[in-house]
Amino acid sequence: MNPEPLSPSFDPVTPNVGRMYDYYLGGKDNYASDREAAERVIGVFPRTRELAVANRRFLRRAVEYAAGEAGIDQFLDIGSGLPTQENVHEVAQRAVPGARVAYVDQEPIVLSHGQALLATDDQTVMVAGDLRRPHEIVGDATIREHLDFDRPMAVLLVFVLHFIRDEEDPRGIVRTLMDALVPGSVLVLSHAEADRRLMPGTSVYDRASSPAVLRSYDEIETFFDGLDLVEPGVTRLDDWRPGTPLHREDDLPAYCGVAHKR
Repeated sequence: MNPEPLSPSFDPVTPNVGRMYDYYLGGKDNYASDREAAERVIGVFPRTRELAVANRRFLRRAVEYAAGEAGIDQFLDIGSGLPTQENVHEVAQRAVPGARVAYVDQEPIVLSHGQALLATDDQTVMVAGDLRRPHEIVGDATIREHLDFDRPMAVLLVFVLHFIRDEEDPRGIVRTLMDALVPGSVLVLSHAEADRRLMPGTSVYDRASSPAVLRSYDEIETFFDGLDLVEPGVTRLDDWRPGTPLHREDDLPAYCGVAHKR
């Protein structure tokens, strides 16, 4: 595996997957190139915005579970993206006021916005890091100082692994992250599905900052190998502990799950 180097500065010309996601969610931290690429994806799959919102809903419920039911009070959110409403630290600290969060991203605009947003919050940090270099993330001095790796924590990989190519060993990345954690730790993961409705949109990402690699249910399920899945297991986004069932015409093409390390 020979990952590309971290980008030294932000590039407003090349569509960026994080800024495109911000656009799907109705954010303002994006550029013309991002909006144009995102609109091409929406043209292929008109429910793209709905998919992004459903993913945020899953993230919120998963963090509520980890903090409220599993008693986790520290979170490592990798590929966190741009700040938006209901951030991980906000959700976690409602359940556990002392919860600590480390956000990790490689996009310069994410880092600058996140660091400014969190400047007065000593329970939350934003750190530069590349998921393709998991050893560097778990060994990062700032993260190690902020989070206690001798106690359980939650690792969040939410809509990020489908930007890791097979040759970059996404399953090995997950194993490396979980191997660094103690038993009782939690993995929160969501991933776009290899669905015929999404397939044509992947060509847009080929010209963006990262390609999109869609995977099947069976492939996504393997990310949880060796871990104990929380009921209801690997499900569609809106089917993971939804509380009040949502009325929808059909299933959005993505899967998610939460699991504990033994």
